[in-house]
Amino acid sequence: MSQAKKAKDFAALHVKGNPVILYNAWDAGSAKAIAEAGAKAIATSSWSVAAAQGYGDGEDLPIAIAEQIFAKIASSVELPVSVDFEGGYSDDDQQLAANVSKLLDLGVIGINFEDRIVKGKGLYDIDRQAKRIAAIRRAAEHKGIPLFINARTDVFFGNGADVGEALQRENAYASAGASGFFIPGLTDADQIKRIASEATLPVNVMVMEGVPSNEKLATLGVARVSYGPIPYIEAMDELQKKVWTLPFDPKRADK
Repeated sequence: MSQAKKAKDFAALHVKGNPVILYNAWDAGSAKAIAEAGAKAIATSSWSVAAAQGYGDGEDLPIAIAEQIFAKIASSVELPVSVDFEGGYSDDDQQLAANVSKLLDLGVIGINFEDRIVKGKGLYDIDRQAKRIAAIRRAAEHKGIPLFINARTDVFFGNGADVGEALQRENAYASAGASGFFIPGLTDADQIKRIASEATLPVNVMVMEGVPSNEKLATLGVARVSYGPIPYIEAMDELQKKVWTLPFDPKRADK
């Protein structure tokens, strides 16, 4: 399947009221396991990808390592692959476009792109973030790939939690070329419903404590549900349980 076809198929999975469920991967092995379980697409979590390599979230993971991981995931599965690219590893629009172009060269068909100033404080103002999204869209068009830009707002992560502002951002991001609107941190059902009903873009909610069930999110009009770092955390917790419950056999201790 061509990369452009994968991108179009991925976009088509985002149906209001019948959300695509994305159980986020962190490397090729986890991506293959998710694919073999019957997933329709693969998405990564920046937190999980970084933690699996011993780094913190927030673009601490060197971009070269991130690119290697994304390339291996994309080459290991036949499914569409969308990656969490945080703030794009640059404040400069030209460099941002180059970074995204590299992802497209690696086979990626979608990105999460956030409005948080990753190495600073607060959020980019609406117009500035819209210009950043527009730069990414131009880069994708130059490559001939209908990249799915999942525009993330961190309004609900300690930045005012204002639904009105979130909707203003959604409108501006949509006009700039975004494909979806990601609202992590929002757990209130009525607020989720309002955003899903008023937004022009398909809405993505992240599973976390207090978020309604997937079934409820569907009735609220959500089009995408992602699990963020939960799969990685649960996998590591299970590994720790296995290690600490292994029986000790002194006869085999030195073999």
